[in-house]
Amino acid sequence: MAGELQGIVSSAKRDKTITVSIASRETHPLYRKQYTKTRKYTAHDENNEAGEGDKVEIVACRPFSKTKSYKLVKVLEKSHGTVELKDEVLGNTEKTSDGSAEEEK
Repeated sequence: MAGELQGIVSSAKRDKTITVSIASRETHPLYRKQYTKTRKYTAHDENNEAGEGDKVEIVACRPFSKTKSYKLVKVLEKSHGTVELKDEVLGNTEKTSDGSAEEEK
């Protein structure tokens, strides 16, 4: 069907509305360098079933509002949650008076 797109939900904070990010790889015509182009679409989610990080399929339809011209067809894959990094990985350390690094607790 024409107008079908697949992408990742980047925001699901609004009621019955999701923001879907779709990334595509393109090659510059002159320099032949590949780059990523990301487009964002606002879609209607009637039952609030999609969450942030889910892979979804949306389809073009009549406009629901000024910016919302797509609706959610189905959730292809649910996200597995977020990952929280430890302080050691993030580099959250404090300097002591003698110049050595000490971790925050």
